[in-house]
Amino acid sequence: MNPGIDLQGSFIKALADLGLPAGAAKALWMPIPMVLMLVVATIGVLVTVWLERKISAAVQQRIGPEYIGPLGILAPAADGLKLLFKEDIIPAKADPILFTLGPVLVVVPVFASFLIVPFGQNLIISDVGVAIFLWISLSSIQPIGLLMAGYASNNKYSLIGGLRAAAQSISYEIPLALSVLAIVMMSNSLSTLDIVEQQSSYGILSWNIWRQPLGFVIFWIAALAECERLPFDLPEAEEEIVAGYQTEYSGMKFALFYLGSYVNLILSALLIAVLYLGGWESPIPVELLGQWLGVSETTPWLQVITATLGITMTLLKAYFFIFLAILMRWTLPRVRIDQLLDLGWKFLLPVSLVNLLLTAALKLAFPFAFGG
Repeated sequence: MNPGIDLQGSFIKALADLGLPAGAAKALWMPIPMVLMLVVATIGVLVTVWLERKISAAVQQRIGPEYIGPLGILAPAADGLKLLFKEDIIPAKADPILFTLGPVLVVVPVFASFLIVPFGQNLIISDVGVAIFLWISLSSIQPIGLLMAGYASNNKYSLIGGLRAAAQSISYEIPLALSVLAIVMMSNSLSTLDIVEQQSSYGILSWNIWRQPLGFVIFWIAALAECERLPFDLPEAEEEIVAGYQTEYSGMKFALFYLGSYVNLILSALLIAVLYLGGWESPIPVELLGQWLGVSETTPWLQVITATLGITMTLLKAYFFIFLAILMRWTLPRVRIDQLLDLGWKFLLPVSLVNLLLTAALKLAFPFAFGG
């Protein structure tokens, strides 16, 4: 297996060659991926917000943002600056500590989840052996923040929004986890790197979407509900409960909710790419390309091309699903809260259980195709 470019190893070796102790070099490396993660996630949000505006404009036969930068590309940055300088108001009868903690609990776990998203063999911040369960456990913290924000606002609409968010999250987390468990069962690993490697044998034909079509659909529906995207934006339904748990928030606290929502959407799209569409793998394996050109896999320039192509493929797959999510937002009507809960408990949960049992049966019957 071609290990690709080891950025961490190269960085530490370069500093060690300059006479710096290996421990100090490793300590200097540690903040770099974390800062990079924050920068990449923030840029991803700006791009997604711009796409949301442009795609929604196209759906409604409008132009969308046009004058704030070329093609209005700086409009999301202008929004961020506006919210940054807006007055931060805490209602008189709100609980100030819980009111402030709510947005923090929503945003931090989503950013932390980027630690386990791989863009290449060595292009991952933290190769955790139980990466999938870590992500599921981190995502279960978010509804606590939403409920906390709704309760602390001391507002009936906020409380209803917070309760809806908690109910929605619990309803869809279980089918989501069960659909991911089927992938884990086939891959014999909880590591995102191993899951991608397991899909690398035959190019596009070995992607998990062909072996887990039902799990893929369940994951996509549950991910939309977890991100509170239409048709599942019940916790902030403006026609019913003003803005739900966000009603009393202003300034940067409101911006954190907004940021958390979009970062969660990007994260979900990236995880769909990793779990079902081969992650950084291209439809035609790069190793095959190397054989055609008669070049070794360890050739530096081929490794650079492989790494660049890996990042590009992961982002292209992810942004295709972001495009679909945006299109759905401006196409489908909102469901009622009872329909939302019925879909989660009465349909997705039993179907995801059947999918898990079916995967187990196929694993025993056809071990060569289902990771026996």
